[in-house]
Amino acid sequence: MSAARFDKVPSELDFPKEEREILAFWKEQRIFDKSLEQTAGGTPFVFYEGPPTANGLPHNGHVLTRVIKDIFPRYKTMQGFHVARKAGWDTHGLPVEVEVEKELRIHGKAAIESFGVEPFVKRCIESVFRYTKEWEELTERVAFWVDLPTAYVTYHRSYVESVWWALSELFKKGLLYQGNKVLWWWAQGGTALSSAEVGLGYKEVDDPSVFVAFPLEGDPNLALAVWTTTPWTLPSNMYAAVNPNFEYAVVSGDPEKVKAASTKKILAKKLVLAAGLVEEVGKKLGTTLTVERTIKASELIGKKYLPPFDTFAKGAPDTAWRVVSADFVEMSATGIVHAAPAFGEVDFMAHRKLYGADSPIFSAVRSDGTFGPEMGAKYEGRWVKDCDKELIEELKEKGVLIHHETYRHPYPFCWRSDQDPLIQMARPAWYIRTTALIDKAIENNRTVSWLPEHIKEGRFGDFLANNVDWALSRERFWGTPLNVWVNDKTGRMEAPASIDEILAKNPNAFDHFHAAKKADPSLSEHLIVHKPWIDQVTWQNPGEEGTFRRVSEVIDCWFDSGCMPFAQWGFPHQGEEQFKKRFPADFISEAIDQTRGWFYSLLMVSTLVFDEETQKRFGLAPVRSYPLPYKTCIVLGHVSDKEGKKESKSKGNYTPPDVILESVQMDFAVLDEKDVDGVKAEPGVALIAREDMEGLDVLEGAKVRLSLPGGGATKDLTVKPHKKLRRRVVVLHETDRKAVGAETTSIKDVPPVEVPRLPKSERVTVLDPATPAPGADAFRWFFYAASPPWSATRHSLSNVRAMQKETLVKLRNVYSFFTIYANIDGFDPSQPKLPAQKLAEIDRWILSELNLLTLGVTKDLDGYDVYTATGKITAFVDALSNWYVRRSRDRFWRAADPKDDDKRAAYETLYTCLVTLAGVMAPFTPYLADQMYRNLVVKGLGAGAKQAESVHLTRFPTSDASLIDRDLSQTIKAVRDLVSLGLQVRTQAKLKVRQPLGNAKVILADPKLADRLAPYADMIKDELNVLAVELISSASGADEFVTYRVKPNFRTLGQKGMGKQAQDLKKVMGAMTAAQAQELVNELLANGKATVSGVEVERDDVEVTFDAKEGYAAAGERVGVVVLDTRLTDELRDLGYLRELLNRVQTARKEMGLEFTQRINVTVAGAERATRIAETHANTIKSECLVADLRTRETNGKAGDGMLRDVDVEGDNVQLWISKI
Repeated sequence: MSAARFDKVPSELDFPKEEREILAFWKEQRIFDKSLEQTAGGTPFVFYEGPPTANGLPHNGHVLTRVIKDIFPRYKTMQGFHVARKAGWDTHGLPVEVEVEKELRIHGKAAIESFGVEPFVKRCIESVFRYTKEWEELTERVAFWVDLPTAYVTYHRSYVESVWWALSELFKKGLLYQGNKVLWWWAQGGTALSSAEVGLGYKEVDDPSVFVAFPLEGDPNLALAVWTTTPWTLPSNMYAAVNPNFEYAVVSGDPEKVKAASTKKILAKKLVLAAGLVEEVGKKLGTTLTVERTIKASELIGKKYLPPFDTFAKGAPDTAWRVVSADFVEMSATGIVHAAPAFGEVDFMAHRKLYGADSPIFSAVRSDGTFGPEMGAKYEGRWVKDCDKELIEELKEKGVLIHHETYRHPYPFCWRSDQDPLIQMARPAWYIRTTALIDKAIENNRTVSWLPEHIKEGRFGDFLANNVDWALSRERFWGTPLNVWVNDKTGRMEAPASIDEILAKNPNAFDHFHAAKKADPSLSEHLIVHKPWIDQVTWQNPGEEGTFRRVSEVIDCWFDSGCMPFAQWGFPHQGEEQFKKRFPADFISEAIDQTRGWFYSLLMVSTLVFDEETQKRFGLAPVRSYPLPYKTCIVLGHVSDKEGKKESKSKGNYTPPDVILESVQMDFAVLDEKDVDGVKAEPGVALIAREDMEGLDVLEGAKVRLSLPGGGATKDLTVKPHKKLRRRVVVLHETDRKAVGAETTSIKDVPPVEVPRLPKSERVTVLDPATPAPGADAFRWFFYAASPPWSATRHSLSNVRAMQKETLVKLRNVYSFFTIYANIDGFDPSQPKLPAQKLAEIDRWILSELNLLTLGVTKDLDGYDVYTATGKITAFVDALSNWYVRRSRDRFWRAADPKDDDKRAAYETLYTCLVTLAGVMAPFTPYLADQMYRNLVVKGLGAGAKQAESVHLTRFPTSDASLIDRDLSQTIKAVRDLVSLGLQVRTQAKLKVRQPLGNAKVILADPKLADRLAPYADMIKDELNVLAVELISSASGADEFVTYRVKPNFRTLGQKGMGKQAQDLKKVMGAMTAAQAQELVNELLANGKATVSGVEVERDDVEVTFDAKEGYAAAGERVGVVVLDTRLTDELRDLGYLRELLNRVQTARKEMGLEFTQRINVTVAGAERATRIAETHANTIKSECLVADLRTRETNGKAGDGMLRDVDVEGDNVQLWISKI
């Protein structure tokens, strides 16, 4: 027998093992490199990789971004485009500094300075690539093809100098300036944050809301009712702000009608508040306030009052503690707002407008967020927000607290240290004047293709429309140093764009760094442009007094990443040609939080830097019009858990990527029953939380394998859930702990995120040994097919497996089926194809569907719509498996005959479908696609054929219009829809598919379908397992089987602006008799429209439901209604019994591991009914189960050469003896 042409597809579903084999082939044969080499002359398709930070482990959100970022470059490469994919690493800024602080167990700017800036910076550069290996392994494993060896790195000298150039350009254009403003301040870190960074860190918090009495000077019985939500800023109060357009009221109240003692005391005085808020404030105080008189805001403006704290009483200017006019005051709370210019942006701007930029402001708070000595020993050195309660208590003691409550609202925290709330504080800082060019940025944004579209004018557009100047500087240590040097005598500034520019001013400027490098050769050469070494760089200009010294700040790391389109090449100092060819990007993608991060910094930097003059100066011809620097942006949603909650390592509702990619296992902290009340350990049982069982996708009673992390002794235990257990802990019996060498953890309440950090002896790895992990293709497919990528994705192992089973496993089974029978029959795909007229109708149908698929997927991917594309692929795979292959099985199964063109046509058709599918699915599931291609094409066509060695070196399949038959596709779709309805009826009526029924009535929604479907009546009969099918072209033919009910379709009517008519139609249709409803349905089916109570409705405007009459069951959809006769005769029951018997024989064949061609002998014994039916239908059993000799009652084999099985058939005990011939 000749060698098999195709490799057998392994029967076990070990996707990770097969993927690793393909991965090794890619690496060994340089397939990624070859894909770039063979498209080198093609049209560029430009992709920008958003740089991740490698000082933390990658998670599922990173998998989502990487697989979305891979599919389109992979697709475009297969279309002949040249897609260079340069990787990058984001290495600067707070993400890095905060992680190093955690390692050093220090927190805050002062602690870093105490540790030492130089050693801290060295620790930062050591940390940025800590998890590079894990990142590269994940990138490789999920088949994200990107050039890692030449990745750009944001701390490298060439990158920093490019950023310096951009800042120098902005400096020259007057867009970079130093200002003193109120900004969001990370006090613990000692630095300002940009508005974009602030937007990344909001949380819902509870804060105080207080009304405070400010008595007016000269009239102690009249006080302003002033509102604030930041009691800690009251010691720095300077003004009470009123709206000049509001009317205010002097009110009094009855102290005896309120409960709060402090309020009783206040109500002995008269209060001033906005007239429109009197009733609302009265409700809060629990009394009715009486309006004594109303006054205009102008009567209040300029009046002095007594502040709640006299912190700055000594030497206070006369302008302090006065009522001021402010348009920002809203009609809420009391209508009078406390203003502390040091801690509020609008307060600060109002102060400057009134008294000028040089006018002093009060501030009792130091830069670290603690109170200064002005506040006395009680408060000095304490974090301001921790003092709110005591300050409120002081207000009460002073007799000025009117009202106090708590309110919930979103509040910003540091985006990289999310336990640290931000505060607003007036600080000197460096800004980019983004507001000067915001109209250009908005124009730029409007030319970008955003997916989803609403981001353009929504989340991103709103952020641009409310843009404020970019707070660029950071009073930190590890980042691109701000390249501004200031003359210490004259104050004149210079902004050099490179080291060479500095050396031209002072050839010895970097001698100190070279000396340090000589003393310590391990010092990175790139630190020449970093703190603290850059801080020592100075120069003097001939004829100009003074020395130029660098300002101390570094810059926002988001500006770094925004420069990547040109900085990745070192432009303009080098890499000019690479930059010109790859600007702007055709495509980028990241998660939704990047609307205020990378998406913003990219667009804003390019808008600011690459104006028309700059482009012309650098020869960017033709001058690039908007959009810059990206044309299409896919905004990705968050990865949620199975319940729709955001995945969180700290909460434990997180499935690590390796569980999907490699092995279904997780680490658990080990507990004893004594550690958890109400839990009883059992020998041989592992008790875990039910949520963790769901995470591992195992059922109660399943076997799991335990071992210490990294290996060692193992033990198989039964897993059970326990409701009292937290996530990621396991309760084990002492004997089971000893068996694997585990100890109970000393941290009994260990949070899930800390479990991996426990000593190895205090945790165990729980492995599911029965089911391999789904693998990378399944992971990719899940993120493409589960939901549109901009929606939140409900991720879990079980959900990934479900989607894998629906499409990938089904396709693999078809692929396996083909290789088995093609090898049996010796099918040779290299032989000339049969002429089209030799193809059966079912062949022409599936080839039409195949070409419609390639046409549709191409259109979807051209439009960056992976979700719709996967839906088309899933539908085609289902059609191929559940219709084409299943209905063509007899063609494959019958004996080989060289003259059997019909059999060959089936093989040719299925081969074409599988090879084309390999190409179509290559961008989606690169492993399975290449496995199929290499087996079917490379091996299948033989060494002599000139074929690409990988599907990823082939062109994406194109559609052949001559093979598309839309009429045929529509007809078979109608047949399949009707069959699906019939099977739905069976499910609802609890009738097994294997049980034949007497007849089916098919009532067609479109009467014109009757003639087209008539030739397929036998097909429908076969599929529905009925003895007869009747096609009925009018609903009137259904009255003896079903009763119709109708109601308006509010959705379609609403879309037509007929909402009111829909309500009227609801009443009319609800009152219709069954006969009237049927008459309406008949008219709609015949004419496509009808008039109901004077309102014209179309077929889709009416929802039709029905009830089947006794003895029947029915289901309906747009195509029509299928009615099954559910009455069973003895003959029908016997035929159903036969089908069950055939199933048991086929199951036994599989359990024996028999080859598909293996013939067998069978004996049926036991129940009289079984033997009778086996004798009556012997030919059917022999034909369908490859039985040579069928006997009843008498065994036809010898002991030991077969298998005896007791099986249940319709409640009968039947013995099957099966032996090989």
